[in-house]
Amino acid sequence: MPRHLILGTAGHIDHGKTTLVRALTGTDTDRLPEEKARGITIDIGFARLALGDLELGVVDVPGHERFVRNMLAGATGVDIALLVVAADDSVMPQTREHLDILHLLGVRAGVVAVTKADLVDDTTREVVTLEVRELLRGTGLEAAAVVPVSAHTGEGIDALRAALRAAAEAVPDGRDGAFRLPIDRAFVVQGHGTVVTGSVLAGRVRVGDELDWHTGDGAVERVRVRGLNHHGAAVPVASRGQRAAVNLAGVPHERVRRGQELAAPGAVVPSTVLTVRLRVARGSPRPLKHRLPLRVHIGTAEVMGTVSLLDSDRLDPGGTGPAQLFLDAPVTAVWGQPFVVRDSSAEHTLGGGTILHPTARKLRRRHLVALERVERLESADPSVRFVAAAWFAGSAGLDPADLPRTTGVPAADIAAVTERATGGLVEVLLPPARRLVLAAERVAELEATVLRALGGLHAEFPLHTSHDRQKLAASLTAAAEEAVTQAVIDRLFAARQLVGDRRRVARADFKPKLSANQRKLKDRIVSAHAAAGFAPPEPREFAGQAGGQAAALTDIYDVAVAEGELVKLAADLYLHAAAAAELREKVLALLAATPGATVAAIRDALGTTRKYAVPICEYLDRIGLTRRDGDVRVLAAGPR
Repeated sequence: MPRHLILGTAGHIDHGKTTLVRALTGTDTDRLPEEKARGITIDIGFARLALGDLELGVVDVPGHERFVRNMLAGATGVDIALLVVAADDSVMPQTREHLDILHLLGVRAGVVAVTKADLVDDTTREVVTLEVRELLRGTGLEAAAVVPVSAHTGEGIDALRAALRAAAEAVPDGRDGAFRLPIDRAFVVQGHGTVVTGSVLAGRVRVGDELDWHTGDGAVERVRVRGLNHHGAAVPVASRGQRAAVNLAGVPHERVRRGQELAAPGAVVPSTVLTVRLRVARGSPRPLKHRLPLRVHIGTAEVMGTVSLLDSDRLDPGGTGPAQLFLDAPVTAVWGQPFVVRDSSAEHTLGGGTILHPTARKLRRRHLVALERVERLESADPSVRFVAAAWFAGSAGLDPADLPRTTGVPAADIAAVTERATGGLVEVLLPPARRLVLAAERVAELEATVLRALGGLHAEFPLHTSHDRQKLAASLTAAAEEAVTQAVIDRLFAARQLVGDRRRVARADFKPKLSANQRKLKDRIVSAHAAAGFAPPEPREFAGQAGGQAAALTDIYDVAVAEGELVKLAADLYLHAAAAAELREKVLALLAATPGATVAAIRDALGTTRKYAVPICEYLDRIGLTRRDGDVRVLAAGPR
């Protein structure tokens, strides 16, 4: 099976790109009537170049300055560049601009063809070659072979094929990911419906697969692949590095346009804010200033936007810095994806760079912590990128399935890299079976928020021994979604910083604070329960003694329970702690002598009345000492 790569042409108008492609492939890529009539390439064209076990999908782009936007759409996904320079014209403005674009898009493999070599003498060829070498210095194509050719006579065509093969063999195999295809063309085939074409950026797609169709307005629709075609032949699957035509079932042609994208379900998410590493082109006619309006080209999309420079007010030609792009319409992108920016009038290429965070939020300029995290997004160590991406996700966290998109790590490596980043990441489980990854720093912030909120409640209600867990979590929705807060509360329980149960929580270091009068009343209540044994008084009996403390009577009982002096049997029914211990001993002795005991038998053993015996028996069931079996209680297997 041949290896597939995308070859893109580049160069000034009328330097012979299309003629050279025809000489290499036998295909005329000018398909529009206007292109035939005017003799220039206006839109991108496509051909196939077979080089043994290599197959190059050729994307021929226009060279005229008015059609640079079309060139940019065609340059999406290019693996190898074929830069064309006419020997009788040498380096021209679009030669420089196209080379800048290739450099900004990260193209590092290619060949320079010096065309129309039959029209000049040897001296001129040498001069043009020197000028080309000077032009290439400092770019990704600095080491590219320079081959003189003539499409008219055939001179150098075989040497050019050999140079292209050598360049293609040097392109490293990229780790594949989820399927992505930015749409560069759409048309209707009679009897089949809408067909879209593009260069497959990643992954593979099969006939019958379902894909996300990103319509460019933030909407995502699920569509089905009805058929696939590769350079005129029907195929069952299309893969990364191939040109593909995708027949979509039930999609109206009039709704499809260049700049949209097909992707595996969930592979990309539309966004209007991108955090980027921005580079100003060497040939930019002006510096790039903060808040400058721009045209942003990413994939095959062209969107207006504004740049925010995060640590400076301007970047000079050749300069680089962290930035954010605020776009007028959403685009789809992944970590590490290249982009190009041009001025708002579409006259000049100003720069470009790579995506560091494809679904970002607005960052404060010159914020040292945020800038340091942006730097970590560029780290060569994927575990460092994981932690930084999780930090930017905040309390919302990241689904592990998001990590390939936000960090550039293949899905197969996620588990291993996550394990390496353990110290900086915390994984939480949310119901019903949802996993989230949060930065440890963010979890620490949430834990501090929970403890601070509980501390505030304890200060406001100093007699309340605990507070409703659900209400606490709901009150902190500004800090995190309730399910995440509940998971953080569970972590605090595990760390013994909180006490309580599934319903009520309190800080472990909190002790209810009673006034002197409240403390005296509590002592009287405890003494009365100690004297009453298994027939304790009801709280309302102390209302007269409470005076101004009547409203706090329930809280005073709760304090006595928290301090271990009373045990709560049921609402408004408490035993002294010593009586509760004696109760357990007597019931255990009773059930040791008989296989089962009725409520009446337990009542008689305790010397109390049925009024108290029934809730006492229910309490014993609840704590797992006894178990009801018909009309009797038997020893349970639970805790004692």
